[in-house]
Amino acid sequence: MKKSFKLKSLAVTAAVASVMSVTTASFADELRIVSWGGAYQKGQSVGIFQPAAKAMGITVKEDTYGGISDVKLMVKSGADKFDIFSSGAGGCASGGTEGILEKLDYSVIDVSNHLPGMYSDYCAGADIFSVVAAWNTDTYGDNGPRSWADFFDVEKFPGTRAMRAKVDAQLEAALLADGVAMEDIYTVLDSEEGIDRALDKIRSIKDHIAVWWTSGAQHAQLMKDGEVDMTTGWNGRFDVAKLDGAKVAYDWKSGIMDWEGYGIPKNAKNKDLAMKYIAEMMKPEYMAEFAKYITYGPTNTKVYELGLMEDSRARQMPSHPDNAKHQLTLKTAWYAKWRTIAAEKYTEMMTE
Repeated sequence: MKKSFKLKSLAVTAAVASVMSVTTASFADELRIVSWGGAYQKGQSVGIFQPAAKAMGITVKEDTYGGISDVKLMVKSGADKFDIFSSGAGGCASGGTEGILEKLDYSVIDVSNHLPGMYSDYCAGADIFSVVAAWNTDTYGDNGPRSWADFFDVEKFPGTRAMRAKVDAQLEAALLADGVAMEDIYTVLDSEEGIDRALDKIRSIKDHIAVWWTSGAQHAQLMKDGEVDMTTGWNGRFDVAKLDGAKVAYDWKSGIMDWEGYGIPKNAKNKDLAMKYIAEMMKPEYMAEFAKYITYGPTNTKVYELGLMEDSRARQMPSHPDNAKHQLTLKTAWYAKWRTIAAEKYTEMMTE
């Protein structure tokens, strides 16, 4: 009787161990990644996220989020909602400064073929986009605002505007409109006085700003619906909206070139697998495939060197030399130093 009971106990223990083993293995082979939704994340999913997961033999579950503030909230609360996030360079820079991100292991992640400055200690660059001043062609035809000075000129270009509800690239646009030379933008912004100067420039047109947008999907929809006459926003979102019938145009001369990449929250349980997955996503084949869905250029130069993208498509990318030469490149070091202060001041300006 005792022997029978012992055998049954062993069987139960083995069964539990087996279930735990399967559960642990399943968890170890699964990652959760968050991004911005809309056309952008659709391109990421089809071009990068799922093909990279398949190549590694793992499961990747996707969701959307609201930016670096969501990462901060998760880390500070001890929650466990995602393993990897997609973020603009500025957000990653401030997150690294605040100590809420894991430092990336570049012995695992190969960025040797990346364009200069398109990765940081806390974020591996994946694509390059531009913040531009887009206009409604029903309102202005082909003669819309081709510079930030035009965007801020309410007499020459009367009409409603929209600007982003977050500070990223908005202060740079304001200073360019205020006559600051491209090479001097971050020198001027390297003080509270410079930040205030940019905010005052935005205040000068605040009565004409009808919407403070919070997502790429929103600013694209604003142009599709004709709700505003012009808006700041991301070039690729406007290109997708135009294909969908939006009356929208922009000029690269208003471009502020930025990059998006992948980071890992501090104390992420699947940190090691997340590093390997980011390494896989850095391969040029994925970046070239992603660029078929939205006009955001690759950070890996091999895409161009290996001819993985047709020339006609390459010329639609922000990072193509003919387009990049007109643009300011966002400086991540400034965001690491000033983003928190600038963001607080920017929010106060919006709500005052």
